[in-house]
Amino acid sequence: MTKRIMIVKKEKCNPEGCGGYLCIRVSPTNRAGKDAIVKSSDGKVMVNEEIITDGDRIAANKCPFHALEMVNLPEELDKDPIHRYGKNGFALFNLPTPLFGKVVGIIGMNGIGKTTAIKVLADVLKPNLGKIEEENYEASHEELIDYFKGTEAQAFFEKRKKGEIKIAYKPQQVDMIPKQFSGTVKELLQKIDEKGMIDEIAEKLELKKILDHNIKDISGGELQRVAIAATVLKKANVYFFDEPTSYLDIKQRLKISKFIRELADENTAVMVIEHDLIILDYMTDFVHLMYGKEGAFGVVSMIKTTKAGINVYLSGYLKEENVRFRGNKIKFMKKAPIKKKSNFKMTDWQALKHKQGIFNLKINKGTLYKSETVGILGENGIGKTTFVRILAGEIKTKDKIKELKVAYKPQYLEVNDELVAVTLKRANEKFGSMIINPLNLKDFMTRKLNELSGGELQRVMIAKCLAEDSNIILMDEPSAYLDVEQRLEISKVIKDIMEHTGKSALIVDHDLLFVDYLSDNLIVFDGEPAVNGVVNGPFEMEEGMNTFLDDLQLTFRRDEENNRPRANKVGSQLDREQKSKGKLYYV
Repeated sequence: MTKRIMIVKKEKCNPEGCGGYLCIRVSPTNRAGKDAIVKSSDGKVMVNEEIITDGDRIAANKCPFHALEMVNLPEELDKDPIHRYGKNGFALFNLPTPLFGKVVGIIGMNGIGKTTAIKVLADVLKPNLGKIEEENYEASHEELIDYFKGTEAQAFFEKRKKGEIKIAYKPQQVDMIPKQFSGTVKELLQKIDEKGMIDEIAEKLELKKILDHNIKDISGGELQRVAIAATVLKKANVYFFDEPTSYLDIKQRLKISKFIRELADENTAVMVIEHDLIILDYMTDFVHLMYGKEGAFGVVSMIKTTKAGINVYLSGYLKEENVRFRGNKIKFMKKAPIKKKSNFKMTDWQALKHKQGIFNLKINKGTLYKSETVGILGENGIGKTTFVRILAGEIKTKDKIKELKVAYKPQYLEVNDELVAVTLKRANEKFGSMIINPLNLKDFMTRKLNELSGGELQRVMIAKCLAEDSNIILMDEPSAYLDVEQRLEISKVIKDIMEHTGKSALIVDHDLLFVDYLSDNLIVFDGEPAVNGVVNGPFEMEEGMNTFLDDLQLTFRRDEENNRPRANKVGSQLDREQKSKGKLYYV
């Protein structure tokens, strides 16, 4: 097996734009008389990987559209890929393994094959074992059993061959459901129900109140819980959940984690892809790390206990495989940072009340400063967006509030066939080095919005929002569909833009790690969803986290290796000790 592969991104290959196959003309191997890079039948280029040499990096680097990428594979890979998407396409090495009686998590950056791996296990995608020379080749169960001989995966494929495995799979993008189904929540669940347990599952997932609502009229958090309900109503013994907590608030995330944990028993295996590290830690027994190069190749590591696996992921180094997959360690702060407040106010507001239909919002007095990033924490349906629209002057109240220009990134992202380059025109002109480069958006410019994945679209819309002519940046769930590394990168970009422009940012999100990493101060909502909400703050970080977690009755300990917060078991010795000291998050 070759230790290097050349990826061709066909959608970027533009022979006319480079003056006619520039890569073919400059390839040293081609010049030596061999056909390393050639014209393919579709008019794009194709690479014969068995012929290319290291010198052909020149050809890849010269491509003005970044359509070619030469990648060195880790020396430790001694097998062909389990699946490859055609000649010069993405390659996946190894698979994670479901374990009966356990919840197994998958952690890794976007674009390295996590969903591909789950689809292979779920029998949605037939793997080709890298045999791309044979068109539409599909590995048989016998070949898969042989490929994984001596591993846990061998037993899994043996059971699948005998028909002893029945699979239920919740895909990542739940916002596709209203486009594929029309009718009420109950009608959708009845159509899928194989267990006759709609009432019981609806009770557990808090769906009773919306069973008669039309699928098209429910929120993202409700859609997510409906998708989870639909998955568990199938008679299955292996459940796959691809990002089950997007759009859920922290309270719902913890409830869903508990619900998913309880599915695993001696006859049932559960596998989860999740980017919220606090929730992944809370939900799983074991994890597989995935590393590689986005869009080029992905490798599944050996299984690890959850604590060890997350710590290895944050360290960026896999000792057993001798692979460094990130140059820097990710560490967290034990104590809350205390940032000197700006002397310049963006706006302030007196205590006021606002009624919208049957919902009552009480806003306590507060001040927002220039260059400040404020995290907003609270349950869904408690008035967070209403509050910011009042601040923006979009909702008029009796109390006069200074009108400000607001750039808004909503929770749900609308797509059309506009080119990314058009959407990001202002960002490109004004903030190329501060937004476009760190978010790796250059390669998307020639693509249309409706061709992007969930994570790609999220990054584009965050960039657009940051670049708009505004005083206040408001983002609703910017972490959805982003991997851990992207969340941390987004945090840095937002803070940099606030400092550079003097704008203020209000960020609504439910990933506590992300909010902690990002925020200078916190606004905390309490109340009863859909009935009343109370706005408190902005607080300094420690006071804000204590206020928020006190309402949830939750405490977090710190991992001794990297200080990452880990949820304590309610009622445990540490939980009781921290509550008695009033130290719920920063110990």
